[in-house]
Amino acid sequence: MLTLKQLRDDPEWVVLRLKVKNFDARSIVDEVLELDALRRSLQQQSDSLLAEQKKRADQIGALMKKGLRAEAEEAKAAALELKAKSSELLAKGDAASKELQDKLVLLPNLPCEDVPEGKSSEDNIVVKEGGPEITLPEDALPHWELAQKYDLIDFELGVKITGSGFPLYKGKGAKLQRALINFFLDYNTAAGYCEAEPPIVVNAASGFGTGQLPDKEGQMYYIGLDDLYLVPTAEVPLTNIYRDLILENDQLPQKITAYTPCFRREAGSYGKDVRGLNRLHQFDKVEIVRVEKPENSYKALDEMLAHVEGLVKALGLKYRILRLCGGDMSFASAITYDFELWSAAQGRWLEISSVSNFETFQSNRLRTRYRDENGKPQLVHTLNGSSLALPRVVAALLEDNQTPEGIVIPEALRPYTGFDIIK
Repeated sequence: MLTLKQLRDDPEWVVLRLKVKNFDARSIVDEVLELDALRRSLQQQSDSLLAEQKKRADQIGALMKKGLRAEAEEAKAAALELKAKSSELLAKGDAASKELQDKLVLLPNLPCEDVPEGKSSEDNIVVKEGGPEITLPEDALPHWELAQKYDLIDFELGVKITGSGFPLYKGKGAKLQRALINFFLDYNTAAGYCEAEPPIVVNAASGFGTGQLPDKEGQMYYIGLDDLYLVPTAEVPLTNIYRDLILENDQLPQKITAYTPCFRREAGSYGKDVRGLNRLHQFDKVEIVRVEKPENSYKALDEMLAHVEGLVKALGLKYRILRLCGGDMSFASAITYDFELWSAAQGRWLEISSVSNFETFQSNRLRTRYRDENGKPQLVHTLNGSSLALPRVVAALLEDNQTPEGIVIPEALRPYTGFDIIK
């Protein structure tokens, strides 16, 4: 959530920056500033009346001591009237504050100056490419056919048990999933990330804190009876660990990682791009989250990008890194980089990670602060990244490593799978 200070200091800058996200903020910014002025005016009027009430209350005792009962009763009535007027003003101020907050949460985060303009994924900028060139024979199979051929994933049985988008992994397919999760977690903890195992259901306050609510409630699975949500990403429970906390200066940075299943409704998704593992309602993902001092967050972002790139390189896959344009960024992000793998059999790029800096957008919602060198509480910066989302990693691994003898397992994974090839 943007801070009121950001809007008060330079509302025109806020409107201009949000145009990069293709968001017209003019009317909301104007309404927020009007409500803020009204709220402060009402508070000042109330404070003035309370001061006058206190003055009248002090007079009552003095008048009673002098035996001036009639004058004391008159002062008492005036004090009660002032109190009532003050309470009425406070109630109006509370209503203005609530309306202000309801408007404020509708504003997306400001994109940082490095974010390019653009409306869709076609306007994203490729900043780096790497990995081996992959050449497959003309009869190469897509991963959903490989999964059937080698009995790794049963999509139809997943439909029977639950519905489309809920695959059932089995045999070496299940072992490959577990191997990837353990490899990713070990890689992250070796880099200083503390492993956690968070809940996979969260309350509305947690969803609001990280920006999923009220922006993405249509994409989240809701448990109505208990008023809870299945996590769309481990970012939500991990970042909410720090909700309502004031960290000490020497407690930063915080680095944490976790594996969770993730649940997304993916409403409106259809077509060839949803075949096999390309788009699921339930999938496994390992996440990294960092909490940083503002002056260190972009250095931390660079470290996270290098970290995820190292993970992709270890798998020996062809990849590219994109800086997202404003129109393709999330509601809460200040800047986002996507990692994509080349799916040789499908002939297309598959997104497997987003790495983002949210600056103070999430921490303002979460009320997460730290004490600076002077002991003054300041908002932290929060960052997160996938390291990695499994389904499309598996898709690329199966497709790009298929040979006449079978599917070759990357060397880095072999200590985790216990086998070198899927035959």
